[in-house]
Amino acid sequence: MSALSSLALMALAAPAALLGAAHIKTRKLAREAAALVPPTGQFCDTARGRIHYIDIGPRDAQPLVMIHGLSGQLQHFTYALTGRLAQDYRIIALDRPGCGYSTRPSDSMARLPEQAQALLDCLDQLGIANPLLVGHSLGGAVALAMALQAPEKIRGLALLAPLTHPSPQGADAFKGLIVHSSLMRHLMAQTVAVPTAQRTAASVLNQIFAPELCPDDFLIKAGGALGLRPQSFVAASADASFLYPAIDQQAARYAQELKTPGRVLFGDADAILDAKAQGHVMEAFGLPCQIVPGRGHMLPINAPDICESFIRDTLENLPT
Repeated sequence: MSALSSLALMALAAPAALLGAAHIKTRKLAREAAALVPPTGQFCDTARGRIHYIDIGPRDAQPLVMIHGLSGQLQHFTYALTGRLAQDYRIIALDRPGCGYSTRPSDSMARLPEQAQALLDCLDQLGIANPLLVGHSLGGAVALAMALQAPEKIRGLALLAPLTHPSPQGADAFKGLIVHSSLMRHLMAQTVAVPTAQRTAASVLNQIFAPELCPDDFLIKAGGALGLRPQSFVAASADASFLYPAIDQQAARYAQELKTPGRVLFGDADAILDAKAQGHVMEAFGLPCQIVPGRGHMLPINAPDICESFIRDTLENLPT
């Protein structure tokens, strides 16, 4: 074999070795994450995937369905909010399709209408009638999609720092998630994505929580460790990559089709979504927007008292 051929083989072997090492580390981190944050609820099988959820509170009380945001899981609500509401309401907090311990059959099922239908199917199977949908961030977009698809099934909307309209600039914290090739998305998930997420976690969390602080127990109590699994990267990447044009198409429907009453809550210091472009704009479609001074994006975790009051007030002001 010539010296040139030997060098070529070495050049090919080096990246392969690095990817192999990254894959081994990914598997280790994923096992550790699953051990730290095991599933805490029950499962509902739908044609669009298996939904992991918790169901707490009085069965005959008004149901609240809680839908988390991008790269999240139901623990974003159980961290500090569900316990405040469970004595008076039936709480269903769930992992969105593909997230946490929920599944979805394909990446393309990340589209907003598909996620909405999967959750509507789940609620039908659980016998949940006329819920108030509590959607945070991307979960707000999914809640709006559910209200557009089945307004007769949804009593109201309580949206916490929701994504409601296209956000062309996007947040820097999530730009690395946009991967339009499914093959590349899954290859990255099994190799470089999880070690990179571990290395950059502190910086990314600082951006998401700004100007407030990420709590020290976020990785376990709020389920953040679950982000260190290949399926979590795939889900978050698909969510981000399939967001357009679905959010454009959805926003265009509000004026004529959004009939579900409700309200919007935003922090004026939100570093992820703009309170005016995503919150105030919804007042034109019948959803008043409440702005909280000095608060950031992670309202369910950093401002559970404000969220609790907002949810209760929203329910009290819904038409009977």
